[in-house]
Amino acid sequence: MARFSGALSQWVMVVLLIALLEGAHAVSICNIDSAQLNYCRPSVTGKSPRPPSKKCCGVVHQANLPCLCNYKAVLPSFGIDPARAMALPKKCGMKTPPECVA
Repeated sequence: MARFSGALSQWVMVVLLIALLEGAHAVSICNIDSAQLNYCRPSVTGKSPRPPSKKCCGVVHQANLPCLCNYKAVLPSFGIDPARAMALPKKCGMKTPPECVA
């Protein structure tokens, strides 16, 4: 049952991220409004990602990072580099939670 629950939560996150990328209404994920995730997108995608902006770091500071890190396995499906995403807390002056370390 635990395996099913984990798979279900990953699929729910995939659906939420798809909705986010499609421009659907924002939802709350891990203490942040999903629309705010776009502030960090330039820092975790592409060949030459930008340093995180002040807005991105603001999102990282208010997020429940252990919660977000539970979804790192689905990030590549959205063109997001998990290693870059997991590096954001440190780049924003925070400690990276143990759940986020590969």
